[in-house]
Amino acid sequence: MRTRTRTRTRTTTAATALAAAALLALTSCGPEDKDGAAGTDGKPSTADTATLPDMTGKGLQSAQDQAQAAGFRHLASHDALGRGRHQVLDRNWKVCAQTPKAGEHPTDTEVDFATVKLEEDCPSTDQGDVQEAGTTMPDFKGKSVKVARQALDSSTSITVTDASGEDRMILVESNWQVCSQDPAPGAKLDGQPVAFTAVKFGESC
Repeated sequence: MRTRTRTRTRTTTAATALAAAALLALTSCGPEDKDGAAGTDGKPSTADTATLPDMTGKGLQSAQDQAQAAGFRHLASHDALGRGRHQVLDRNWKVCAQTPKAGEHPTDTEVDFATVKLEEDCPSTDQGDVQEAGTTMPDFKGKSVKVARQALDSSTSITVTDASGEDRMILVESNWQVCSQDPAPGAKLDGQPVAFTAVKFGESC
């Protein structure tokens, strides 16, 4: 009986010691940063920095590949001519400008490429930003119908007709430029319908 009692006592003591050691190991782990690595001061570590090359003049696909190779993963692109076109086939587009510019940047920075199609010339200034119209009618002449539509409130009733007189259907609005508009630029916008006439880019109004 005494022998059995001693064996049980030793077994229980060993189990208690193992549990205590496991608890100590868990509570001694330091705080982790967003990547799972412990910071020296208990705070998340900052992002790494890397050198972003100058991608101006490169094909969009090559620019994206080189940016990723440099350590940048958050990439975007837009139509530098302000027509609102999507870069569906990256190899058909080239880089006119980039934000941020070449240099040292945190690797979690978004890199945005202003682009045009390979056969197009880069504009002197990036026209890619779409400004909301607000309460005053902007001047949309020369802008794409798509950009004009995006700038207006989504509840606005919009009609677009072919200014050439050929009564063509405006299917891909990024390929059509505004020739005239009603209301006129500067007019107050208060929910009234908007009418545009348009022709394809490359055609005269």
